[in-house]
Amino acid sequence: MPAAEKTDVYRSQVLDRTFQILDILASDGGGQGVTELAERLSLHKSTTHRLIMVLESGRYVEKDGATGKYRLGSRIIELGLSALSRLDIYQIARPHLRDLVAETGETAHIGVMRGGEVVSLVNWESSQTLRTPSTIGTRHPAHCSSLGKAILAFAAPEELDRFLLDRTLERYTRNTITAVELFRKEIDSVRRIGYAVDDEEREDGLRCIGAPVFSCSGETVAAVSIAGPAFRITRDRTSSLAAAVMKTAAAISSALGHRSSNGNVHF
Repeated sequence: MPAAEKTDVYRSQVLDRTFQILDILASDGGGQGVTELAERLSLHKSTTHRLIMVLESGRYVEKDGATGKYRLGSRIIELGLSALSRLDIYQIARPHLRDLVAETGETAHIGVMRGGEVVSLVNWESSQTLRTPSTIGTRHPAHCSSLGKAILAFAAPEELDRFLLDRTLERYTRNTITAVELFRKEIDSVRRIGYAVDDEEREDGLRCIGAPVFSCSGETVAAVSIAGPAFRITRDRTSSLAAAVMKTAAAISSALGHRSSNGNVHF
């Protein structure tokens, strides 16, 4: 093999090993030592150390002074945020919402929390004669919204505390939860089962099911829901419809780069 080709092969192998190191560190939040990495890569410790030094000099990895282990560095975060800034959640969500409508027959939404309220970001209307149309940009009270409850349930605990601080949970129907302690129990339930239900809490005859959407950093950035008349979204159908909503939320989270706790990308 000519010397130039040998050099190209070597460089390719170095790049491959480098990306493997980054993948390993991305899937292990506790970090890895040089010896551990060398064993997993089947490399000499000295070779692994040289690769780590190059990555550390570029801030792609950083060393934990207490444990001596390496983890992803700030440069990776910068690159990730730069890539995510170019992702348009509107474009990402639309095909997933379309499929959710096709599967459930109900209007699908994605919304975000702004100033303690849910703001409708993307909608895909059902073809049903009786449906729940919604305008992008419409704001809704979070405490009686499946979107709002899903976001609050999977946000950091202090977010829920801030939301409830000095807040009056206004009543809209007889089903609206207005007591703070009951609302906290509701949020605990949502966190436990993975989805939220607006059980005619905002409007009589309207039932909604929502699930959280996560960013690559694990932050709850939005939620997906379906909304329809209570005589179609019956309590007997809630579990099966919720599974479809959660699947859609996971697919959008995956497109945003979110990984599940076992290190796998959500699908």
